[in-house]
Amino acid sequence: MKTILLGVSGSISAYKSADITSRITKMGYEVEVIMTNNSTKFITPLTLQALSKNPVHTDVMEEIYPEQINHIELAKKADLFLVAPASANIIGKLANGIADDMLSTVALALKTEVPKLIAPAMNTYMYQNPIMQRNLKLLIEAGYEEIEPREALLACGDFGKGALADVDTIVAEVNRVLSSPK
Repeated sequence: MKTILLGVSGSISAYKSADITSRITKMGYEVEVIMTNNSTKFITPLTLQALSKNPVHTDVMEEIYPEQINHIELAKKADLFLVAPASANIIGKLANGIADDMLSTVALALKTEVPKLIAPAMNTYMYQNPIMQRNLKLLIEAGYEEIEPREALLACGDFGKGALADVDTIVAEVNRVLSSPK
């Protein structure tokens, strides 16, 4: 069984991670959810634990098994790394090698050959910001693939590109990457 590490960051779109988790779990993938502290304000770890049938990882300092270093063990078992939704904050951390929470620390510990997908979700102006775009470009140069956001009416009331890609699109990308020959 292939293991997907699903990173959930602080975005109003975090609630869609429940649907993503449910659908990819039902497809037979093992899903390990890693949440940032801010994401837990939008959706509870318990929800994603119930859907994934696995403990949800939120604290880099919490070691479930004393004989293992949790963030390293998670990184080692990854067949795919997906961040959906990816906030501007987590994109900035990942692009610049900042490892100050469970999600960014696991990302830094991944083997180079592990496929990495990132699905941004944020306000249009944040998404278009040259600094954000530079960070996204750095991630793409480092081997990440972007699942581009949609143009839609956003939670803030603005209309533009920044809404999380449709769950169907995200799930299709997961399948495409995991079914393509290496």
